[in-house]
Amino acid sequence: MIRKCLFPAAGYGTRFLPATKATPKEMLPVLTKPLIQYGVEEALEAGLDTMAIVTGRGKRAIEDHFDISYELEHQIKGTSKEHYLTEIRDVITKCTFSYTRQVEMKGLGHAILTGETLIGKESFAVILADDLCDNDSEAGGVLSQMIKVYNKYKCSIVAIEEVHKKDTNKYGVIDGEEIENGVFRVSDMVEKPDPENAPTNMAIIGRYILTQDIFDILKDTKPGKSGEVQITDALLEQAKQGNVVACKFKGKRFDCGSIDGFVEATNYFYNREYNE
Repeated sequence: MIRKCLFPAAGYGTRFLPATKATPKEMLPVLTKPLIQYGVEEALEAGLDTMAIVTGRGKRAIEDHFDISYELEHQIKGTSKEHYLTEIRDVITKCTFSYTRQVEMKGLGHAILTGETLIGKESFAVILADDLCDNDSEAGGVLSQMIKVYNKYKCSIVAIEEVHKKDTNKYGVIDGEEIENGVFRVSDMVEKPDPENAPTNMAIIGRYILTQDIFDILKDTKPGKSGEVQITDALLEQAKQGNVVACKFKGKRFDCGSIDGFVEATNYFYNREYNE
């Protein structure tokens, strides 16, 4: 049973400077809710209740957000504004949060390895808050869909979607055999390949379920592209043993690590919330 979800949240968010100079990019709001809260709610919807967050310098706002603000609660208690805190109160009540710091930014693989102390010896989920996903009305959240696949195959799971061939250099890209509708046994993974070298156009997005042996593999993984420890390289080692499955999820994803994606997400959720 998957209980824990790891959130790598130590990055600088340079594409959103100067807004992210003093505000964590994970706390940038889409409408009235920060990106990381959407991710935590997705994990909760999937049945996970233990959130492990890898932070860094200047990220204290994340911890404060998932905590009680007694002064604020006191000020709005009994007023017409009290309902604004209902959603976050519900999240705080249902979840346990733990934190550790990534002292040096050495890539996603290193960030996940930094979270080992919070995860222990068990399989776990990973959500990148930059990738904001809207639930499919029938299939549920992306993580819920992935857990169903994990329960069947009992190995590492990556979420994938088809992207334009020209955009493969922005993602980890998989190759593999389709073993059931929308589910692939991964045979190869390439980190940010140029379009002419990409094996497919099936890109990994910011959702993973990882088995506990990933930590030992990451410890032996050498820095790859850009001098960073890539989770794609570690997953490839598992894939060589047939232990990685890719799941083409149902739903809609927004790349909120980019300004275009962030604006698209804001417009989408606004239209859904206020124009229906």
